[in-house]
Amino acid sequence: MSENRTVCHCMSVSVADIEKVVHEAKHFSSVEQAFDKVQMSTHCSTGCGGCHDNVMEVISGIMSGDHV
Repeated sequence: MSENRTVCHCMSVSVADIEKVVHEAKHFSSVEQAFDKVQMSTHCSTGCGGCHDNVMEVISGIMSGDHV
């Protein structure tokens, strides 16, 4: 997964931006809880909402260790 890949085009949020928020918080009880924090911090998925599934996929990958 390319860290420079833009996940949310409306708010210009990259994989690296999402990864930073997830790693700074260290622990979430669910992907949904992590999504809420990522959305608050980056404003991703607040424009058209079309990136929601991609953002969730990136967060899930980070939390499961598939993306370090």
